[in-house]
Amino acid sequence: MASSEPRQYDLVLLGATGYTGKLCAEHITKSLPTDLKWAVSGRSYERLSAVVEEIKSYNPDRIQPAVEVVRLTLDDSRSLAQKSRLILNTVGPYFRYSSPIVQACAENGTHYLDVTGELPWVYEMIQKYHDVAKANNAIIIPEIGFESAPSDLLAWSLATLIKKQFSLGTKEVVASVHEMRSQPSGGTLATIVGILDHYSLSQLAKASAPWALSPVAGPRSSTQVPLATRLLGVRKQPQLGTLTTSITAGPNIAIVQRTWGLLTGPESYGPNFQYHEYMRVKNSLAGAIIHFALTLGLFALAIPPLRWLCQYAAHNVYAPGQGARKEITAEESFELRAVAEADEDSSKPQMAMAKFRYDGGIYYLTGVFLAEAAMVLLKEEGLTKKLGGGLLTPAMLGQPFIDRLKIVGVVLECRVMPEQ
Repeated sequence: MASSEPRQYDLVLLGATGYTGKLCAEHITKSLPTDLKWAVSGRSYERLSAVVEEIKSYNPDRIQPAVEVVRLTLDDSRSLAQKSRLILNTVGPYFRYSSPIVQACAENGTHYLDVTGELPWVYEMIQKYHDVAKANNAIIIPEIGFESAPSDLLAWSLATLIKKQFSLGTKEVVASVHEMRSQPSGGTLATIVGILDHYSLSQLAKASAPWALSPVAGPRSSTQVPLATRLLGVRKQPQLGTLTTSITAGPNIAIVQRTWGLLTGPESYGPNFQYHEYMRVKNSLAGAIIHFALTLGLFALAIPPLRWLCQYAAHNVYAPGQGARKEITAEESFELRAVAEADEDSSKPQMAMAKFRYDGGIYYLTGVFLAEAAMVLLKEEGLTKKLGGGLLTPAMLGQPFIDRLKIVGVVLECRVMPEQ
């Protein structure tokens, strides 16, 4: 049950000694208000104290974070949730460590943000804690990092623009990873392999089913996916180029579909909405090769000996908690493009196009997402009151979230396309 008593902290960053956690702590220190009452949290006091000392150099005049040692048992999680208005969680794999903190936040009316991409775990958390969080006005938003905030925000921006300009719903949004230069962290590699050990194939299939995260049944698509896409994984889209299967598409699609199901009334995307996501390739042959390689790779990971071999290889790239050096990540970039078609009975429907771009480290961007979303929840009282509580999505934070991201270097552009 949520308490009306003042909390000791505005936010607590859980997992601050990990790769993404340190980057998030850095952004908080550099960019968030200097009077913010916050703490870093994890299992080791010594390692947390070292993080505090390291980030102090970025802004020595601000209030430095306190240190909270927790073991992520349910009792420790409840104690931590009762101390803070909001928890930022970077502790993965989430399916292994983070269920107690979600439960604790839902029960205590504490807002919660994380950067998982673990679709089965998100599905499990929705089933268990959405109603509890809603009853206690706890806003819980998983996947508000690189997965799946860019996709969700682009789809929301396009549907909002089409509604505003044409008073129409959106029939389809097609998104494409136009550019991605990045290296995975050790935690990401460990999670990809470990999740197949934790969940059964039937659980994975249930969580990955179309519209599985949506609170209402998804619409029947009137948009036919091209035959080449169904057979070869290749799709040609005039504004986006030649596209193929994207390894990151699954969680992103599921979150966008949940947003569709949560938004009603004037904010609705429309009854026939569809979202598809791909990655850009040079030509159809390259697209087909990538599609079949990813398909075979997933089948291979389903075989335990091959999965264990991949796990061993992953640990020899980066161990969990480690990632690329700053001089390498400074050269990273990410761009997602999307085109939307209005839901109208016309041979030439109205269309809009959008772009999300960030130049810099992708994991730093994930820390930026966490910190800036936190400030929306802490400062936008009207929005939090309107949202109430529950297991929500990044796009539910709407324009205030986008405005904050633009200030710190994110490019998000959305425009109506000329009539053809």
